[in-house]
Amino acid sequence: MKFQKNTKRYCFLLTVLLLATLLALPAAAARPTLTVGGVPFGVRFVTDGVMVVGYCNVRCGGKEQSPAREAGLRPGDCICGVEGQAVNTAEDLQKAIEQNGKRAISISYTREGQEATATLTPLPCDEDGRLRLGLYVRDAGAGIGTVTFVEEDGRFGGLGHGICDGECGALIPLARGSVMGVTVGEISRGAAGAPGELRGHFSPKRVGVLQQNTTCGVFGALTERPCGLGQTLPIAYRNEVHDGAATLRCTLDESGPREYTVELSAIHRDADGNKCFTVKVTDPALLAKTGGIIQGMSGSPLVQDGRLVGAVTHVMINDPT
Repeated sequence: MKFQKNTKRYCFLLTVLLLATLLALPAAAARPTLTVGGVPFGVRFVTDGVMVVGYCNVRCGGKEQSPAREAGLRPGDCICGVEGQAVNTAEDLQKAIEQNGKRAISISYTREGQEATATLTPLPCDEDGRLRLGLYVRDAGAGIGTVTFVEEDGRFGGLGHGICDGECGALIPLARGSVMGVTVGEISRGAAGAPGELRGHFSPKRVGVLQQNTTCGVFGALTERPCGLGQTLPIAYRNEVHDGAATLRCTLDESGPREYTVELSAIHRDADGNKCFTVKVTDPALLAKTGGIIQGMSGSPLVQDGRLVGAVTHVMINDPT
């Protein structure tokens, strides 16, 4: 009898201790939720410095040369100064070159986040006598993509991949950017070997700012919520994404966003980039309209089992489906 009493007492104490432990534990973190996008947006941006996108030869004294290539500048480098003078545009760069004349100049640039300098001598072109470095540069650009998600406070993510230069393929360093409203116009259908394209026009009104350009998409803040956003859904964790049916949400005409059926496969759970699985378009309506994935659909959200699992990022050129 004494043993039974002690046992009850120990059980009671153990229960109290367990309850105390449970009460002391923090509550499990709630699964994040995001409002699904699928609406188009436009981007106007200015590069952080003047980006080198390629070489050209300068014909000087009847001889073809490229001082920039010979000095070691590469496509993807961003020129930020000439002889200590800051340059932000292609026009700034040309003015700085002309001010320094035909003598050797020091050019400051960044490459993969590291600062460096190069010394080169501009050459007068036989055609017009203007001093040239023998390179092509970019200082601004614009494009259209699709919003993937919007948060409650207006922050958003879109495009699914970074804004890269079409010539050299390097990620464009962003100085500042504006998010513009877009009206979708005509569609150029995709075919094997010829990627299609979604075309549209920007509205004159700015609807947000672009803050980051990364390999996994562009991110920024909207000043107003776009019309046509989807449901607010929980995100899926990487171990929950599986082969099988899903839906893709995008806008292809003035009727607004629609959902289309797709199949997910080839899931790479250990991927740390923006290519984590394959998306195959199965929806007859989408195939009839676009031929598959086309430019401008990048960022289209993908939903599986009621959860946001990712976004469209690329198209296989030889198989647009």
